[in-house]
Amino acid sequence: MSTCHADAVTFSELSRNPRSVAERAARLGRVRVTHRDAPDFYLTAADREEEREQTLATASRLFLALIKHDPTARALVIAMPEVFPWVRHLSSDELRAFTLELVEALSDAAELDVDATTREVVAGWRATARIKADPAHHAEARKPTSGDFGPVQIFT
Repeated sequence: MSTCHADAVTFSELSRNPRSVAERAARLGRVRVTHRDAPDFYLTAADREEEREQTLATASRLFLALIKHDPTARALVIAMPEVFPWVRHLSSDELRAFTLELVEALSDAAELDVDATTREVVAGWRATARIKADPAHHAEARKPTSGDFGPVQIFT
């Protein structure tokens, strides 16, 4: 078996021996299917994926309930630097805004299957922290601008 990970198979292998690959996915929970000319994908047992969705929904609802009972999101705000060390460059208001926006994005991922929003929220706030971490860039970013500067480069 030519794979780069213990839990990966090639697309050709899936095509040649689908039963073996499906049994492997059932045994392992999921198998990454690599493809030379296309993005990789996972072959996952439906019950495992449903459990994963339930886990995300439960976590999301827990975070929303915490915020409902504490609008300042104090417990979550305190935990954020452990998850995202770069938040030390954000002001306390920015950190709170990031926390609330992230919880809302996680809720959208869990309840609406909108996964990209979470990555966008993290990437946006990380870019803000990156600029604020460098005093020269931060000073430059705060200067008034005019005109069109072209496409925006997004870092993740």
